[in-house]
Amino acid sequence: MISTRKERIFNYTILSVFSVIALFPLVGVAAQALHLPHLDFSTFAEAWRQGHFSTYMRNSLTVSVVVVIVSTVMSIMSGYALGTMDFPGGTVLFYLFLSGLMIPSETVVVPLYFDLRSVHLDNTLPGLMLPQIAQSVAFGTFWMRAYFRSVPRSLLEAARMDGASSWSTLWRILVPVGRPAILTMVVLTTMWTWNEFLLALVIINSDEGLRTAPLGLSFFQGQHQTDYPLLMSGALIVAAPIVIVYIFLQRHFIAGMLSGAIKE
Repeated sequence: MISTRKERIFNYTILSVFSVIALFPLVGVAAQALHLPHLDFSTFAEAWRQGHFSTYMRNSLTVSVVVVIVSTVMSIMSGYALGTMDFPGGTVLFYLFLSGLMIPSETVVVPLYFDLRSVHLDNTLPGLMLPQIAQSVAFGTFWMRAYFRSVPRSLLEAARMDGASSWSTLWRILVPVGRPAILTMVVLTTMWTWNEFLLALVIINSDEGLRTAPLGLSFFQGQHQTDYPLLMSGALIVAAPIVIVYIFLQRHFIAGMLSGAIKE
């Protein structure tokens, strides 16, 4: 009991130290943006107006919602097929999906741009969405396959004995049970999509009205290099949606990470 208590105190001490290290820069950013100790919110309104963040945030929201919805549905279906069904070429197909996680974006972004330009999808939001959907489905298939492989076979057999089709088994039985794993995938995909900078920089290279929030923040930073309160306000504006998503889905995210969603 004593050792357990000491271990708990030690663990909480380590976590507290790392929490302070992680939060200290954020406190500095907030202090600059709010002009502490005066607590002035006018800088946020000024950053929002000068940085055209209403347009950039709308673009990022559109891209993120489409990418997350499409990739989540496709990942659930592909993960279900690869995790619960035996069919010729299934293993090869899984490794094909897995290769999408192994290839860095930096190595394919230039040929990807020319491919998109050849079909007139450069400087368009669909052209920005498609590569991110492909990347997200690669991860999502790996994630959901691992979850579906961890589902007890007795559950699948019971569903078949009750006359449930594969479609019904997936959406009426496995998806509700696997909500923590699915929401964890949704949170990760949302974070990656919202924060994507390289693809947006290359694909949206001339139309200012199609810039996403991180890309717009980069240009905003170049225009106001020495106005630190304005820059910090812009950074907090861009980061706020992801923080809000994580706060609302935090419990499900942690449950998904701890429930063995990536166990074979």
